[in-house]
Amino acid sequence: MIPIDDTPLCRDGKVLILAYDHGLEHGPVDFDEVPESADPERTFEAATHPAVTSIAVQKGIAEAYYPSYEDDLDLLMKLNGTSNLWMGEPDSAVNCTVEQAYDIGASSVGFTLYGGSNNEIEMAEEFATAQKDARDYELPVVMWSYPRGQGLKNDTAPGTIAYAARLALELGADVAKVKFPGSQSAMEQAVRMAGPTKVVMSGGSKTSDRAFLEDVKETIDAGGKGLAVGRNVWQREDPTRILDALEQVIFEEASVDEALAAAE
Repeated sequence: MIPIDDTPLCRDGKVLILAYDHGLEHGPVDFDEVPESADPERTFEAATHPAVTSIAVQKGIAEAYYPSYEDDLDLLMKLNGTSNLWMGEPDSAVNCTVEQAYDIGASSVGFTLYGGSNNEIEMAEEFATAQKDARDYELPVVMWSYPRGQGLKNDTAPGTIAYAARLALELGADVAKVKFPGSQSAMEQAVRMAGPTKVVMSGGSKTSDRAFLEDVKETIDAGGKGLAVGRNVWQREDPTRILDALEQVIFEEASVDEALAAAE
């Protein structure tokens, strides 16, 4: 494992990745509520907040926007992703190589694995290639570990999330991005199953400030390393306010009430 505490992914031993790969994964619908969020520059500007340790985007967005922000932001390049137009069993096309990510300026890479999908074997083999190449470039690998498929009934069940964290460890990811399993104790089990692989919570769909921060707080208290979040930041009219609160919860280990008060 690459000790990520010594990489740009971390600040003071914690992680806050601002993800903006949703235009590919979900499509324009994710920008409807806040139309200006369709402009990538808005999210790049939000990512200059001191709480954000990396911005995660696909290759095209990185090529178009990262050169203007390379002095202010750390880049995590997503290597795979598939549109919501795809209607088959969960899969994720490899769209970028580790070499391309490195050349653009990424200091880490991300890879989605849908454990439980009929396409899991192919995806795991693709991950193995990406992980090997990332080791050659000394880039940490963040696995978007999302169990999904026709045989999976509940993708956020505690046992499923613990398995997702374990898959990341077994396959050699440095960080596992997993969904919140509903409680601090369930997240503690996921952290245990991940061993030396660090666990971060997936931000998920937009919720209220308090509900979102409570899940983040439970993740930190469970031993999680932090958060990889998109919609719960850039779908808000004021991304800075929630980032102020996240800085308090993740880096200062403040209570949710303290974080909300500090963000006023």
